[in-house]
Amino acid sequence: MLKTSIPSRWPLGPPPAGEDRWSWSPQLLAELPHIRRDLRRALPADHAGPCTEVDDELHERLVLLMDELLSNALRHGDAPVVGAVRRTDSAWLLVVSDAAADTPPHPAHDRDPALGGLGLRMVADLSAGYGWCSEDGRKCVWALLSVG
Repeated sequence: MLKTSIPSRWPLGPPPAGEDRWSWSPQLLAELPHIRRDLRRALPADHAGPCTEVDDELHERLVLLMDELLSNALRHGDAPVVGAVRRTDSAWLLVVSDAAADTPPHPAHDRDPALGGLGLRMVADLSAGYGWCSEDGRKCVWALLSVG
């Protein structure tokens, strides 16, 4: 399901509370394949009972969005970058922070998809909620993926 209207600026606000599951502190884009692999292995183990096709699809979406948020932070933010997966009562919460506290996420609009740079739009399209905040000298970008 694609959303039709994505604002030029992400909503300002802190992420909802969630229980920490996993976190990473990549320094290079070359570390992202290892993080994707680790997350793919961890998600089914954290699941109660056998995973269904719907669970598998949700897990792949979660891996994709975490990869995109970490990639953006490494490319456009300031070190150190930290990515975390948390669990709320009804959703997975992805939180990526970096030291570019005064630089909000800025999704590309009206750009030819062949030119790239549409990752934040994809995150917005595939998530149930998203936002960003700045605190303690860090920018925090987050996205929610509803469970079930």
